[in-house]
Amino acid sequence: MRKLRVGVVYGGRSGEHEVSIASAAAIFKHLDRSRYEAVPIRIEKDGRWVLSEKAPVALSASEVIEQQRAQVARAPRAGRDTLFIAHPSDDTLVTIERRPAEDEAAGELDRAVVTTLGLDVVFPVLHGPFGEDGTVQGLLELGAVPYVGSGVLASAAGMDKAAMKALFAARGLPQVSYEVLTRFEWTRDPKAASARLLALGLPLFVKPANLGSSVGISKVKSADALGAALETAFAFDRKAVVEAAVPDPREIECAVLGNDEPEASVPGEIIPSREFYDYEAKYLDSASQTIIPAQLDRPTTARIQYLSLEAFRAIDGAGMSRVDFLISRTTGTIALNEINTIPGFTTISMFSKLWEASGVGYGTLLDRLIALAIDRHTAKQALRTSAF
Repeated sequence: MRKLRVGVVYGGRSGEHEVSIASAAAIFKHLDRSRYEAVPIRIEKDGRWVLSEKAPVALSASEVIEQQRAQVARAPRAGRDTLFIAHPSDDTLVTIERRPAEDEAAGELDRAVVTTLGLDVVFPVLHGPFGEDGTVQGLLELGAVPYVGSGVLASAAGMDKAAMKALFAARGLPQVSYEVLTRFEWTRDPKAASARLLALGLPLFVKPANLGSSVGISKVKSADALGAALETAFAFDRKAVVEAAVPDPREIECAVLGNDEPEASVPGEIIPSREFYDYEAKYLDSASQTIIPAQLDRPTTARIQYLSLEAFRAIDGAGMSRVDFLISRTTGTIALNEINTIPGFTTISMFSKLWEASGVGYGTLLDRLIALAIDRHTAKQALRTSAF
């Protein structure tokens, strides 16, 4: 049988660029080469799409981050420009290679050689804005290209914590008390905004509405620290989500796989090396620990799995997600924290570990995700696009 050409899109214009590279490296390492031909497509930090000369190698996220920091002052990495043509055809994704004129003296001009990639499916491994938020998914929909993961609506809702929480509330799912604040509201009347937020009680967590990997998140323990935390969040987004803290929390995660009949993995627990599971604790500090499966009683495990599936359905998810919870050791209360529609695939990421503990190995997991993408695309292509 012909191998499926799988375009793995990674990098991106977000603060999670480096984490995406590490995720993509693990996927390239585990894709079955007897079944798939992997095509590396890198999105640079400036938004340029490039057909990479070679796939990233499997490294830890911390190693990738250090490499990228060292790369900043160097020349751009090699690769051919890749363009997306937003109409359904075999030429949806093409590369452009500029070749110099062979005889400039004769008035010849430089040539642009266009090559069609001919992808069967795209695997976006983009974390954060301009990739996980429905933007790339919208491009792929316009080009009628099958792709792994959630569609435009679920991707956008899964990225925007304010919209996500509204959908969770509409479905009656348990959450902490929270407020949404825009930069405009903060600039116009910081005193009134502060009063509204502090009414939630201290401590508070302040987060950019549209970002992941705990980038830009602050824990606020005093009223004096609120302004600086908001400025940090507003450096990444025009909206901030401010949440009441869960007393003495346990951080529990559960993975979801499927389309119309999703399944939930066993839950796992994160024991952060810091006060909370921030960017450094996730990727730069090896002292954080994971316990899989989490040490929970059967009713709590079943409740976590049920709520994970409900969160997935609340945003109309597809393919995959990781759902995060906080359980208070003091009260035993379960609070749904967030859903991630493109969870990390790095060597330390919970999504693959949770499924491995549930009996689905990494390679099989990739097979199922690609099959789910093609199934969903086939079903959508059968829909009518004309009233006549």
